[in-house]
Amino acid sequence: MKKILLVFGTRPEAIKMAPLVNKFKEYPDDFRTIVRVTGQHRQMLDSVLKLFDIVPDYDLDIMKAGQDLFDITSRVLLGMRDVLDETCPDVVFVHGDTTTSTAAALAAFYHQVPVAHVEAGLRTYNIYSPWPEEMNRQITGRIATWHLSPTERSKENLLKEKVDERSISVTGNTVIDALQWVNAKIHSEPEIATQLANELYEFGYDVGRLNGDRRLVLITGHRRENFGEGFLNICQAIKALSEKYPEVDFVYPMHLNPNVRNPIYETFGDVKNTGSKGNQHNIFFIEPLDYLPFVYLMGKSYLLLSDSGGVQEEAPGLGKPVLVMRDTTERPEALEAGTVVLVGTDCQRIVEAVSHLIERSDLYNKMAQARNPYGDGKACERIVEYLKEHYDNE
Repeated sequence: MKKILLVFGTRPEAIKMAPLVNKFKEYPDDFRTIVRVTGQHRQMLDSVLKLFDIVPDYDLDIMKAGQDLFDITSRVLLGMRDVLDETCPDVVFVHGDTTTSTAAALAAFYHQVPVAHVEAGLRTYNIYSPWPEEMNRQITGRIATWHLSPTERSKENLLKEKVDERSISVTGNTVIDALQWVNAKIHSEPEIATQLANELYEFGYDVGRLNGDRRLVLITGHRRENFGEGFLNICQAIKALSEKYPEVDFVYPMHLNPNVRNPIYETFGDVKNTGSKGNQHNIFFIEPLDYLPFVYLMGKSYLLLSDSGGVQEEAPGLGKPVLVMRDTTERPEALEAGTVVLVGTDCQRIVEAVSHLIERSDLYNKMAQARNPYGDGKACERIVEYLKEHYDNE
């Protein structure tokens, strides 16, 4: 039996690693599954753990007010030392491009423990876009022994970097496994949909408004490179769009980071205690949503306006176009497939792109009907089989 230590700390990581944790647990004769969370996103992380019924074996709980990248890196690195000493894992699994994943991979390297990198090979080759994610994923890729890539393109990136092809497996993205599980749960249990609608109402948005021809634009934002002018431009675009399309609702679950919220307050005033703001009663600033209600609301939306990486993978799985408020993306497959469009953070460009999809059904349908390039929901199964085969051959 091999000991598998899975390490994650942010909500996006948890969403993508949770189905993998549960898949490994289906093979108790082959693997002892150990979960270690860092708490990089404390509240948002806990909600995902609860949804997927995962109780961590170790919790570093590094979340502190005002922490920066130096704090996160050092706390994860030092915290991992004791866990590695105690558990002596055969392999450490990390995910993607967070500071948690890179620090955990570095700690495993210091202990000479092999690292398996889930969602390996994504690249923009601009170390400051996204920042710090691009450098995080490159560093983790240099440390990793096994590279579990979501697409052929990500595999090609690794091959160009002289990674041994035998250490790469194209699995699809585990986020599709999570999305399909959650979406099936919503649609198979009617009481859950009712509960989620009620929950959103308490948060400040009534999905009942969407009866008839009314449509919803769902907005998310959190990228560090958009802090400052970028988020101010985004807010100005939302304001202009809400005035231009009073028959469309704009719902923005606000990230907890003050660098995201302050531009909202600067543009719209104090929105903390109200569901809508201004003369147009079609803008709704609400608190961050757990994954389950977010998937539910994503399914109700017409399109998404986001700077998130995960949303670029998830929304097309529900037939929802995504306008990406970034200048670069490490997910070119989505661009090529036509499921997403880069619009940056220029106010006018955002307004024009959203307007085109609202006004032109041909453009909208082309994006909504494009094939999602990120997998079939069987990525976790492929990862487990890859590890079983690898160990069998050792």
